[in-house]
Amino acid sequence: MSHNICCYRCGESLAALSLPLSRQDECPGCGAYLHVCKMCRHFDRAVPRQCREDGAEDVTEKERLNFCDWFIPDESAFDPHRKDEADQARAALDALFDD
Repeated sequence: MSHNICCYRCGESLAALSLPLSRQDECPGCGAYLHVCKMCRHFDRAVPRQCREDGAEDVTEKERLNFCDWFIPDESAFDPHRKDEADQARAALDALFDD
């Protein structure tokens, strides 16, 4: 079955990966683990614990691999605006420490 899921971190298409995503699946573009809160449909920065699923265990590191049984990959997990900000911050650090 086809899907339009992209990596939450870099935006790389994950169409080559089959669903459901395995706990050990990694992004082919950046190598980030994909079974993480920031990749989940229930992730929401605006709610307590940043999770809309009341039955889910609390996970403090939202980009860390976890065992959550409520995990559902979200097609809208990638935010290009947030990636642009991170790229700009990284470029500023590189310029600061560049010889």
